[in-house]
Amino acid sequence: MSQIKQHVRHVGGAVLTTLAALLVFLELVMPDQITRLPPGNFWLNALVRIPIEAIVAVAVLLALPGRARRVLATLLGLTLGLLTIVKIVDMGFFAVLAREFDPVLDWVLFIDGYHFLEDSIGKFGAFAVAAAAILLSAAILAFTAFSVRRLSRVLAEHARPTRHATFALASAWVILAVLGVQIVGGVPVAAQAAAELARDTALKVPQDIADQKAFEREVQIDAFRNLPDDQLLTALRGKDVIIGFVESYGRDAVENPEFNGIVLDQLRTDEAKLKSAGFAARTGYLTSSTSGGGSWLAHSTFLSGLWIDNQQRYRSLVNSDRLTMTRAFKRAGFRTVGIEPGVTYAWPEGQFYGYDQVYDVHSLDYHGPMLSWSTMPDQYAMRQLQKFEYGRTSRGPLMAEVTLTSSHTPWAPLPKTLPWDQLGDGSVYGPIIKQAEGAGTIWKDNHRVREAYATSIAYSVDTLMSYVQKYADDNLVMVFLGDHQPNSIVVGQNASKDVPISIVAKDPKVLDRIKSWGWTDGLTPAPDAPVWPMNEFRDKFLTAYSPEGEPH
Repeated sequence: MSQIKQHVRHVGGAVLTTLAALLVFLELVMPDQITRLPPGNFWLNALVRIPIEAIVAVAVLLALPGRARRVLATLLGLTLGLLTIVKIVDMGFFAVLAREFDPVLDWVLFIDGYHFLEDSIGKFGAFAVAAAAILLSAAILAFTAFSVRRLSRVLAEHARPTRHATFALASAWVILAVLGVQIVGGVPVAAQAAAELARDTALKVPQDIADQKAFEREVQIDAFRNLPDDQLLTALRGKDVIIGFVESYGRDAVENPEFNGIVLDQLRTDEAKLKSAGFAARTGYLTSSTSGGGSWLAHSTFLSGLWIDNQQRYRSLVNSDRLTMTRAFKRAGFRTVGIEPGVTYAWPEGQFYGYDQVYDVHSLDYHGPMLSWSTMPDQYAMRQLQKFEYGRTSRGPLMAEVTLTSSHTPWAPLPKTLPWDQLGDGSVYGPIIKQAEGAGTIWKDNHRVREAYATSIAYSVDTLMSYVQKYADDNLVMVFLGDHQPNSIVVGQNASKDVPISIVAKDPKVLDRIKSWGWTDGLTPAPDAPVWPMNEFRDKFLTAYSPEGEPH
């Protein structure tokens, strides 16, 4: 009986050691992007790799006495566990934002992500997901530390053969690294993924400090700060200006043949609507400072004329006195308002941008159902702009910034365009949303996700153009653009960050002032239409519509 127990204990120990080795090995070689290892080749890629971190760790652990070895093994295990958690977070960031996680600046995004989950799956579901993520992180740390400690003890018990194996593997790693040997999918056999991640993560701190200092210098450089108010936007005096941000309206919406047909058809229809109302448009491209999400980074880049691609820059910007597009219109005598259906909490940034009034989700008087993350259909938000501001009599010139949200991921359920006089308080959308397909159905099929995305963009753009056709007078000027490309499930990992931008006006003099920009006539940008960084638009726009921009 004792022999059986001993045998079971021996087999159990061997299994436990094998599992510990497998866990540590996979954590060392796993990438921080899913696409770096094709799913069908994952195990083959993993099994033929030699991680240098394991070789160095084993060599150091073998050189230490028992107590010191156990302490170091625990520290190494916790460090590897932390790096594994960072890799998992990186996978999510690359999938959604097309960039890696910044452990210094990006913590605030977890709060936004939690609120998104609350809006999408309810408070209980969001809490359950957050709790599961915390438990998973704790389990990774605990199991990795346990595994490294166990392996260090086992290897120390077989020190002589372990030293020989370590020397052989180190020699092989050096040779393979020098020769650049790759087995599958361009992945090098001589692996150092964990070391590279640790180095890059450690370098984030000095890089972020340097970036903050550079930004503090950039924010002080502003050719328009001291321009007299009576010289700002003189060519738009007597006009009303609406700036509309269309969520996730990226270049792929008009150029990706897999789903652009829906959008192109709508753009052609909307051009006909503009023409029937006497309006014309010109369109180009801007390169956004973000992709997949982080709309506020794009909005602040566009309105401030500074490149805002991380949360540190954003916080520094909104605590500065930078002249924004909104504030420039205010100085020029316009009433400035923001239609912000996505703002569900206090938003002190409104004061920085220079709004006379912000209409958030609470003041837009919507009594219909939510559409996943989007709090209300775009058409309803535009109708409230008409009701509260643009349609008022005896008012002065108006500048309104409108943030449209119906094309926000997950692109389901989607609203339908309704007659403007039937919107009421929004409750009319109840039966429509109840009958619409939800995200749980759409997201089972990647093709249907892309189709739903394109449909949402078509709806949002059509909402703006229908508004022009329905309500605009001769003095309306509309600027609308995408804030960023959608996430990678729609556009893949290597898509550009370009977004379309259009200026719509009835007065030909308005479009004549940007003739030198080389933009495409109409709403559909040509493939070779100019592309500017988004932060350059503020200065180009203020120049074009201020005295020095007048055509000769």
